[in-house]
Amino acid sequence: MQTSQFAREHNIPYFGICCGIKAAVVDVLRHLCGLPGAKTTEIDRDCADPAIALITEWRTASGEIERRSADSDLGGTMRLGLQECRLKPGTLAHRLYGKDVVAERHRHRYEFNNAYREAVENAGMTISAQSMDGLLVEMVELPDHPWFLACQAHPEFLSTPRYGHPLFSGFIAAARLKKSGLPIQGS
Repeated sequence: MQTSQFAREHNIPYFGICCGIKAAVVDVLRHLCGLPGAKTTEIDRDCADPAIALITEWRTASGEIERRSADSDLGGTMRLGLQECRLKPGTLAHRLYGKDVVAERHRHRYEFNNAYREAVENAGMTISAQSMDGLLVEMVELPDHPWFLACQAHPEFLSTPRYGHPLFSGFIAAARLKKSGLPIQGS
């Protein structure tokens, strides 16, 4: 969370993957929304503001509803594999991918708690990608920052040395511009 805060406050490119989206959301809720008790229930089950929590119900690609609880056997309860998401036009994510819908691989149990959507959006954080049904936050970014993007998925699973993933390529380009002293323009 301190990395997110430092990058946000000093206009340093930030690319959060999986835990990195959790850190970015908690940072914004704590420091821009005035919710010092914001945490993930993965670390503190009884926190005052559960910004990231175990998802208890979701619809699979085949349309079936899957349910789980904190008491479930968590071994088979991950959101796992390739998942499609819809990108918000005009966002950094949309510019980097150059399309409206992308598919990314996932491997996690904890999700952004939708009860905090309005708070983070009012603080200036944009939800730049959502699951196809609009229920799960897939990516967030700060449009007033030179390059700040965090995603729930694991883009490293679809990146190769020869064909770099658009999020990695964009982040590296932004970091190079920052180091050279040139302005970053949402690579």
